[in-house]
Amino acid sequence: MTTSNHSSVTEFILEGFTNNPELQLPLFLLFLGIYVVSVVGNLGTIILISITTQPHSPMYYFLSHLSFIDLCYSSIITPKMLVNFVPEKNIISFLQCMAQLYFFLIFVIAEGYLLTTMAYDHYVAICSPLLYNTIMSHRVCSIMMVVVYSLGLFGATVHTTHMSMLFFCEPHIVSHYFCDVIPLLTLSCCSTHINEILLFAIGGINALAPTLAVLVSYAFILSSILCICSTEGCSKAFGTCSSHLMAVGIFFGSIMFMYFKPSSSNTMEQEKVSSVFYTTVIPMLNPLIYSLRNKAVKSALRNAVGGRYSSS
Repeated sequence: MTTSNHSSVTEFILEGFTNNPELQLPLFLLFLGIYVVSVVGNLGTIILISITTQPHSPMYYFLSHLSFIDLCYSSIITPKMLVNFVPEKNIISFLQCMAQLYFFLIFVIAEGYLLTTMAYDHYVAICSPLLYNTIMSHRVCSIMMVVVYSLGLFGATVHTTHMSMLFFCEPHIVSHYFCDVIPLLTLSCCSTHINEILLFAIGGINALAPTLAVLVSYAFILSSILCICSTEGCSKAFGTCSSHLMAVGIFFGSIMFMYFKPSSSNTMEQEKVSSVFYTTVIPMLNPLIYSLRNKAVKSALRNAVGGRYSSS
């Protein structure tokens, strides 16, 4: 394998999560459990929403897509990571690595913009309740989802295309334990400065633009909530937004911690932990956050398992 450019690099060696053989089995069981909970939780959320009395409500429509996205991007990363606990030397081809990166970016970028769309939905529900059904019609929601997935496809295509054009040095072809950390540009590749700036700009836009949009939406929401005189109205408004705020904080907070910090403060262990958190743990947390705090979802769950009572 030569070091002239990326075309001569045919594979990456994936570095394991731990070098301690005694921890391989416990970690495998841990991540397997997380993945099973994530799959069951997200599939269950999609099924429960489909059997509720308001399946076409914008909130549940967006929530079902959030569960679908979480299911997809956890399935892109976690199975490969579980396989990597078995052999002593884990190798992934260059094309497989780029494919994994591409599909992962599609869904992770789409999730960021979907959370932004859900913030706008909450803004309309609280700030313009009388016009909510008109503004957030099923047609408008469908168009929003087309835009969300289109932005994911566009961002992933541009990012992966330029990533594949980087020049990788043979002494540093060792990647982390899965390829989603490639956007960090911590592969110590012999890339051009322009490519690095371009990739960082793309990643920054896809992270900062949704974050700023969410902050603006909630600034208006908070202003409207403060104008509500009744305690019951304020409590209901905060309850409407609490689940989404938790999901937004965890998702964008973990990404900001992962990517937007000085390179001098990066350590391999920190990168591994933060990567695992937002690629495997967050897809598991989202259905738990929404199902535990959403009365309609809890009611549908009770009815599905044979309960005859509704939530209070």
